Amino acid sequence: MNAIDLGELAVRRASESDAEALVRIDSVAASGDAERGASVRRWCRQGLVTMAEDASGPLGYCVVEYTFFEQGFVTMLMVARTSRGRGVGARLLADAAASRATPKLFTSTNVSNQPMQRLLRRAGWSPAGLLHGLDEGDPELFYLCPQG
Repeated sequence: MNAIDLGELAVRRASESDAEALVRIDSVAASGDAERGASVRRWCRQGLVTMAEDASGPLGYCVVEYTFFEQGFVTMLMVARTSRGRGVGARLLADAAASRATPKLFTSTNVSNQPMQRLLRRAGWSPAGLLHGLDEGDPELFYLCPQG
């Protein structure tokens, strides 16, 4: 995928060489979660990451996998703390929807993650289900991307 110029932002496929910069903007990995850092590196190595950047560097990234009942699934959407509220997440979701390789695209978020739920609603994603048991006391909400 070529870079898509979105005003000040560009969205492009991340390469393996982008992994360390993405680990630094990932609030979970940057706080010392070695498992998250390893996941970011693996996702980049597998070619699953799309990233948003501007002249200052990476602003966020999105991981789409096709292992959820053979449909697309946004496994991770991360926007740097300093870049939140600027439309980065919305642009990454729009790119994931536009480039999906399956008819359906899903994602999930915890009930406690109100900012992600607002982003998904604004982007037109529909609630698709609720799952208890992944995170104790914080159920997982599933969403379906609009078709077309």
